Amino acid sequence: MTPAVTITVIAAYFALLLGLSWLASRGGEETGFFSGGRKVPWAFVAIAMIGAPISGVTFISVPGMVGSAGYGYLQMMLGFIVGYAVIAWMLVPVFYKMGLVSIYGWLEHRFGRLSYRSGAWMFFISKMLGASVRFLVVCAVLQTLVFGPLGMPFEVNVGITVGLIWLYTAMGGVRSVIWTDVLKSVCLVLSVVMCIIFIAANLDMGLPRLAQAIAHHPTSRVFFFDDPTRASWFGKQFVAGVFMAIATNGLDQDMMQRNLACRDSASSRKNMIVSSVLQFFVISLFLLLGTVLTIYVEQRPDMAMPERSDELFGLVAAHESMPVAVGVLFILGLISAAYSAAGSAMTALTTSFTVDILGRGDDKVSGVRRAVHACMALCMALVIMVFYRLSNQDAISAVYTLASYTYGPILGMFAFGLAVKRQVNDRAVPRICLIAPAAAWALQWTLHRLTGYETGFELLLLNALLTCIGLALAIKPPTTERNNVRKPI
Repeated sequence: MTPAVTITVIAAYFALLLGLSWLASRGGEETGFFSGGRKVPWAFVAIAMIGAPISGVTFISVPGMVGSAGYGYLQMMLGFIVGYAVIAWMLVPVFYKMGLVSIYGWLEHRFGRLSYRSGAWMFFISKMLGASVRFLVVCAVLQTLVFGPLGMPFEVNVGITVGLIWLYTAMGGVRSVIWTDVLKSVCLVLSVVMCIIFIAANLDMGLPRLAQAIAHHPTSRVFFFDDPTRASWFGKQFVAGVFMAIATNGLDQDMMQRNLACRDSASSRKNMIVSSVLQFFVISLFLLLGTVLTIYVEQRPDMAMPERSDELFGLVAAHESMPVAVGVLFILGLISAAYSAAGSAMTALTTSFTVDILGRGDDKVSGVRRAVHACMALCMALVIMVFYRLSNQDAISAVYTLASYTYGPILGMFAFGLAVKRQVNDRAVPRICLIAPAAAWALQWTLHRLTGYETGFELLLLNALLTCIGLALAIKPPTTERNNVRKPI
């Protein structure tokens, strides 16, 4: 596929994004940038949430990971469904009752100002790093397909792609995010299904034969019960999925800004349960595609499995034996996933920094918000460039490893605040949020060195547990507590 075709697909999709953003911004107030005016129908948000957690990393890495992990990712997705139910019944009613624009305002009510700022800063670091890693994958693909052949350096690539994200999100905020997530969900499902159909046709396989080939292929293993010391063991994956969903969705401004755009908590609850089940089946499609891609490479004598699993989808899509339609579908799915995810992250970062860190959530915040929004785009571009030069880890593992360290203190603060009514020393919380990730890293390194135990995504739980222990040690004496009581919600 030529760079001209790729550029045409990107230009057409971006024109559609701008049109949707313009429609979303019509008649909206400034605060609608942050909350969408709480007028979005729950079914519309549920469709948007199908694709909301899916980024360019998911689109590329999940099909590629079947070679080493099979369909083990579905073990975590089962945990996600349980985690979404916890969010829907425990967190959503609290956030709606308080009328929060940013969910980290709950921490101020529960613990104090420094705790609130600590949660906001941990989210800022988490989302900036995670979003940059996700978007890096897309920029790397575009560098290979477009900018490299045109003789343009990676820095120009990043500047243009991040600039496009900034441009369309500057209009409608959360409303733009939700509208484009709906478009993204449709494009993703269409791209994956059509790619499977085209590749199967190229392999001269009908649906029954293809299903049989997938079922008997070694990459299609779903459950891993045999070795509890391995990161792929079912128990680890499922439990980690429950808490990862709570941390990266329920306690993440990026994800929750969509759910808080519904009319009320009951509507938001419906959206979360429906979307979590649908997400499971969409991820299943990505894994099926991974097996189909692997079978295709194995049957082509002129192809070999790439060293980096993230390159598998692009390798097949761009191969000369594939019709142009497969390459177009690959680019369409990739940019729809990447642009929407990066735009959502940029909007959430702008909201959290403006409201939580700068303390500006009023109606006259337009100028400040625009300046913050531009700074978020610049920071994201710089972080992407640094990751590009330094990272050699597969992207989806990098994202979840980062999340385990940075979301752990957030999960710990919310869990402790909901479970324990006692007050803590607000001044100690920032130190606890720094010490817990460092201690978690030291413990997982020591366990691996002494016993060979592989710490997987349960590192998030260890991090949160250490945060809870730190908060317990910082509980105020009863006499001090009575003088400064904060009633938990």
